[in-house]
Amino acid sequence: MTEQTLRKLVAPEIATQPLCINYQDLEVPFELKSRLIHLLPTFRGLENENPHKHLKEFHVVCSSMKPNNVIVVQIKLRAFPFLLADQANDWLYYIPSGSVVTWTNMSKFF
Repeated sequence: MTEQTLRKLVAPEIATQPLCINYQDLEVPFELKSRLIHLLPTFRGLENENPHKHLKEFHVVCSSMKPNNVIVVQIKLRAFPFLLADQANDWLYYIPSGSVVTWTNMSKFF
């Protein structure tokens, strides 16, 4: 038998677990364009990274690419998973499924 860490034993099965962001409450369905995703700053969760500064940069990018009839908050919820990398990306999958329903929820978690 292989030894597993406690964190791995209590971690949800990611392949079957829905993402923490609940997209059902979005007023207008839309698709993120690849040009927006490529403009997003990358947050890795390193000690020298400032999460508050990162959220401000994220807001600037999301505010500049606004499709018709879509509010910035909706764009932020859809785009947020694409800006995380490395340990910050891992962190996203440990937030309970469906627990984020607003941008305020997500920014508090972050």
